[in-house]
Amino acid sequence: MSVVRDAERADVMLAVRDVSVAFGGVTALDAVTFEVPAGQVCGVIGPNGAGKTTLFDVVSGLRRPSGGRVRVAGADVTMMPSVRRARAGVRRTFQRTQVFGRLTVADNMLAALDWHGGGGGLLADLTGLPARRRLERERRARVAEVLELCGLAALRDAYAAALPVGQRRLVELARAIADRPRLLLLDEPTSGLDADQTVRLRAVVAALDTTVLLVEHDMGFVMDTCDRLVVLDLGRVIATGTPARVRDDPVVRAAYLG
Repeated sequence: MSVVRDAERADVMLAVRDVSVAFGGVTALDAVTFEVPAGQVCGVIGPNGAGKTTLFDVVSGLRRPSGGRVRVAGADVTMMPSVRRARAGVRRTFQRTQVFGRLTVADNMLAALDWHGGGGGLLADLTGLPARRRLERERRARVAEVLELCGLAALRDAYAAALPVGQRRLVELARAIADRPRLLLLDEPTSGLDADQTVRLRAVVAALDTTVLLVEHDMGFVMDTCDRLVVLDLGRVIATGTPARVRDDPVVRAAYLG
């Protein structure tokens, strides 16, 4: 599939244009339009049933929209499969943690890097060529860096399935950032985290050199972490702007914040 580029501004990492999704007679998203500048953290908030997860499914490629376009770094990815989007730098976590339970914490992260291949094929595997050994060292160094960042270094050899939900969520986050994504989608990232883990999550997001789109119900976390917000209600965008502006918007207060 060829990559089509348009005249989106160079500083826009994600552009969602008139995206609609209908399930039979139910409209889940109705002409949703917004953009996220490169390097910013954008929160998507709204009441249950507002269309937040459906929007994430469209951006990550798990669902094709009924109408509209999605562009990442100027490339039209609307019809691009989710695997190709992931390899193009779009990574995602989910509301329910999805770790490789039978792998260790470190191997969960190595799995996110394996798609690059090692070069040299079977011969390199059998003979341990210098290039292959160097690549393996680089990958393991990256894993060690991310483990430290996410506070998981002491758990590197633990099996993911044996961890409590908060630690599994951090493992999923670590796996998502191991390959240095261009656009990171975090779906309810604080769910199951204790107070210390939430502080760690905020620090990780702040340290990332990437664009982040997150769905979150913890308004304290949203207000402290996000540069901008998009508010959905009944599948429509009812407000966008800085956290302070959105917090004071009477329409948002009536629909969601109270």
